[in-house]
Amino acid sequence: MGVNNLWRRIGASNLLVNPIGVGCWSFGGGEYWGEQSQKEDSDIVAYALDRGLNLFDTAEMYNNGKSEESLGIALKGKRNKAIICTKFSPANAYPAMLKKSCEASLKRLNTDYIDLYILHWPINAKSVEHFTKDPDTIGGLPDISETFATLKTLQDEGKIREIGVSNHGVKQLSEIIKTNIKIAANELTYNIFSRAIEHDIVGFCESKNIGIIGSMALMQGILAGIYEEAADVPYNQAHSSHYHHSRGKGTSRHGGEGCEEEMFEALGKLRGIASSLGMGLAQLSVAWVLAKKFICCSLIGSRSIGQLEENIKALEAPLSPQTVQQIDKISLPVWQKMGNNPDYYESDENTRIY
Repeated sequence: MGVNNLWRRIGASNLLVNPIGVGCWSFGGGEYWGEQSQKEDSDIVAYALDRGLNLFDTAEMYNNGKSEESLGIALKGKRNKAIICTKFSPANAYPAMLKKSCEASLKRLNTDYIDLYILHWPINAKSVEHFTKDPDTIGGLPDISETFATLKTLQDEGKIREIGVSNHGVKQLSEIIKTNIKIAANELTYNIFSRAIEHDIVGFCESKNIGIIGSMALMQGILAGIYEEAADVPYNQAHSSHYHHSRGKGTSRHGGEGCEEEMFEALGKLRGIASSLGMGLAQLSVAWVLAKKFICCSLIGSRSIGQLEENIKALEAPLSPQTVQQIDKISLPVWQKMGNNPDYYESDENTRIY
């Protein structure tokens, strides 16, 4: 099965995308991911486009804007082939700041329009404080109706094609729907070890025709099989609630015990399934996400063409319903231990998603 004939529509929008999207968090290099050259980024983008992948996801905060800049350079002369998705911080959701953020992203991306412009996290005190260096200067929270009215204005001006959100729960989505501004997508963490959105968010989005874009399909490497034990995971990638809070070396905020034992026990079983099917663990992990029909696109970060090619193989070997159900069962203990909080960086009490 080719990769060019699998298009999926994002919600009720006119955006048609390949089921695999390119996550550009590492583009431009930075403290979180380490150094990465422009040539590496440009090669990944060119190869992705050649293989039929067309959605590229970034954000103004990724590497302090360097990710957007790098993607803009990589897409020079190829912009018409790409769907660009970028995100703005809830701390920049005030109307005047939002307009400036949009203009700044357009400049960094070297484009006249953004295909899908997304509110990165919900507008609440915890997320706004997390994204601002000086929360005491903020004052009151941005007004949701004003934020989305501003987004509609940007849309009417042709600067953005579609409006989206990220990391929003049912109550938060309901508040936005009351503004009567159409949102095309909700971008959410979703992988074999992160299934909380299945509890209620998936059903709600389907009922409102809001497309779900999944992120972290490989959970920053663990579902690619590159780590043999939890101690091998770099602290920057080990601060989610899947890991004991001490793994983050001061960067973890969830304060929990994690589910490391359950994860690595499941990984052993997943490796067995992958081996029996003649595929790598990364391919199996991506193929499982793509088998979930409520996912219109799954974002996968790749640091090299080799990694990208391995991920693309998931499109060429879809899993049987029986294998999907088997993986569901294997991952269930992790989901049960993690619970239904889809904010994997905060405790249940401090979740930013509800």
